[in-house]
Amino acid sequence: MRFDADELTGALGDSVTVLPIVVALGALTPLSLPHALVAFGVFQIVWGVVYGLPISVEPMKALAGLAIAGAMSYGELVAGGLLAGVVLLIAGRFGVVGAVERVVGLPVVRGIQLAVGLLLVVTGAELAVGAPEIAVAAALVVVTLYALGHGSASALVVLAGGFAVAVDAVGVPTPSLPTLTPFAGGGPSFSVGAVEGAAAQLAMTVGNAAVATALLCEDLFDREVSADRLAGSMGAMTLLSVPAGGLPMCHGSGGLAGKHAFGARTGGANVLLGIGYLLLALVAGVVVAFPLAALGVLLVLVGADLSRTALSGDDRLATVGVGLLGALTNVGVAFVAGAAAWATLRKLDVRSGR
Repeated sequence: MRFDADELTGALGDSVTVLPIVVALGALTPLSLPHALVAFGVFQIVWGVVYGLPISVEPMKALAGLAIAGAMSYGELVAGGLLAGVVLLIAGRFGVVGAVERVVGLPVVRGIQLAVGLLLVVTGAELAVGAPEIAVAAALVVVTLYALGHGSASALVVLAGGFAVAVDAVGVPTPSLPTLTPFAGGGPSFSVGAVEGAAAQLAMTVGNAAVATALLCEDLFDREVSADRLAGSMGAMTLLSVPAGGLPMCHGSGGLAGKHAFGARTGGANVLLGIGYLLLALVAGVVVAFPLAALGVLLVLVGADLSRTALSGDDRLATVGVGLLGALTNVGVAFVAGAAAWATLRKLDVRSGR
């Protein structure tokens, strides 16, 4: 385990998408941001030590995106996270992750990613128009950094600027530790929407956070980490985080690739980033004054990146169909319809001898 400049810069590769989503949830829902940041800090450190790799720790993006877009309540987010955590823990224990992925189909997984990405883009645009001058300034920062070849840093720069505006408005908050309060932002609300959100999240988690991350561990670090082991750790992490006031959390291939691209090679990156999250939790109260228009620009970036990733595979027609259905109706309908269509097409292919 190393603690050098490469591990430090590599740690930032995992925060580019994490912080905009977490800040958005803190600003738009009853989520207790200090509790969420503490959970992220703790589990960054835990998995860095356990795996010895810069394993990503991210919000469950389907659930988070739906809550940010107002498609599900915060209580349903909590309930959906608990449901997903139980399923992942059981699936990891009994080795069923690969089987689930084969049943659902990769185009369906990518379609759900696209639906969440589109919802984040729409929500971000709605926030941006509330204060167009701030949104234009944030967008100019993003465009300039991309033009200079530093686009990956744009989210962090906009976040830093937004926090500077917030501090100017409300002052530097007195550092304080979050209290040990169960379900600090509110308890679970079990409903059809919570079940639909959990199903959509599991479709993404199996493909992106378990199978793809396991492949990257071998490709980038020459380490064999099974998808089922990753599923089990995600289930345990979520079931511990959510009751403590944190978010449903998962690993992610994008965050792992981001850490590697920025130089991280060991679990030291996780330890450094975890310490950073814990320090940020002490002054998280400043988020109440964060300019929502700047946050909207960041959400457009996150949504666009998620959508781009979804469209990077084959069977784009199926991906777009599931994605549009999810964005226009809800992800539960899209998941069920997509999985049923995928199963039907597979049967037809088998019968035709393909």
